[in-house]
Amino acid sequence: MIAIDLLEKYGALKKSFDKNEIIFEEGNLPAHYYQIISGEVKMSNYNDDGREFIQGIFYKDQSFGEPPLFLNQNYPANAITVDNSEVLVLAKSSFMKLLEENPKISIKMIENFAQRLYYKSVMAAEMSTQEPEHRVLKLIDHGIAYFNFQKDENGYLINFTRQQIGDLTGLRVETVIRTIKALEKKGILKIINRKVYR
Repeated sequence: MIAIDLLEKYGALKKSFDKNEIIFEEGNLPAHYYQIISGEVKMSNYNDDGREFIQGIFYKDQSFGEPPLFLNQNYPANAITVDNSEVLVLAKSSFMKLLEENPKISIKMIENFAQRLYYKSVMAAEMSTQEPEHRVLKLIDHGIAYFNFQKDENGYLINFTRQQIGDLTGLRVETVIRTIKALEKKGILKIINRKVYR
């Protein structure tokens, strides 16, 4: 989202994280801006039964965890790597200076927040009112639009695991598996070598 050289000019450092490593924990006060160079990061919570709910999944060139940074509030979720990842980390004071001195970046940041807020609103409505097929398709279509899923001769490769789809839609993984199979029978999705295509 923000050019790497500009972030580095303001003092951002590259940090490497192993798969399943915690970048920050729910309840901590934010002190840095984070932007992914490579890999994948999820923000999630766990309920009292230990079930995970994924708030969002972030990919190359995307940032995560900024709203609490602006509000000076504790993180509402954990940030955990899904794969080995490299992340740019910039101190909060330097990040704020970058935004003050680069108003076009601030506008891009607002657009990014608006898109995320829109997605959260749509998914909240989906989870409270829609059937599993509708929820799964809405999530997949959002992923195609905003996560740059790759397209080939089979269609768009959906880069979510069945577990991630469940965690993002509030469905059990068994329900997700049945739903994807039902959508395949209807010709809406394809399953090729266990991979899902739209």
